[in-house]
Amino acid sequence: MTRLLLIGPPGAGKGTQASLLADYFGIPAISTGDIFRENVKNETPLGVEAKGFMDRGEYVPDSLTNALVKDRISQPDAQKGFLLDGYPRTIDQVNQLDGFLDEMGKKLDVVVQLTADSEELVRRLAKRAQEQGRSDDTPEVIRHRQDVYEEQTAPLIDVYVSRSLVAKIDGLGEINDVTGRIIEALAARGLTPDA
Repeated sequence: MTRLLLIGPPGAGKGTQASLLADYFGIPAISTGDIFRENVKNETPLGVEAKGFMDRGEYVPDSLTNALVKDRISQPDAQKGFLLDGYPRTIDQVNQLDGFLDEMGKKLDVVVQLTADSEELVRRLAKRAQEQGRSDDTPEVIRHRQDVYEEQTAPLIDVYVSRSLVAKIDGLGEINDVTGRIIEALAARGLTPDA
């Protein structure tokens, strides 16, 4: 029973680490982007509603995002645990997640906060943009996304720090080294694949 939340700035390797940790613990990695795409592809009622916003280039509203996440964490494969990536993003979403978990008689075990030097992240993302031909990832755009992340996510981290749930992990370095640091920090809190 491992319920994790992964938080970190753009480029810190959340997606990569989410996938590795989900495999390690045998739990689903739940990303809001993946949930949106899955529901849109399957044309579920929530997916059809989300697609309307996405097609207009608008953010999917909290109420719909919350409903999609609640539906996803109540699926059978998430009963033995899950790893959330990209949710919650706002204090309202933190409160909604608390409510869902309370209804299910569960709670988050740890919030893994990946940290990284912002200039190093700009270099990393700019390199990735070049390799993938992503013209929208200019250093200016990347810095703006980092500012938005800091502004929106800092209050969430404060909430989870006040609950003693945050494990701060250096997100820079080789992928396996970062995974090792996370697994070590989780084991120190009693979270292992067979716990």
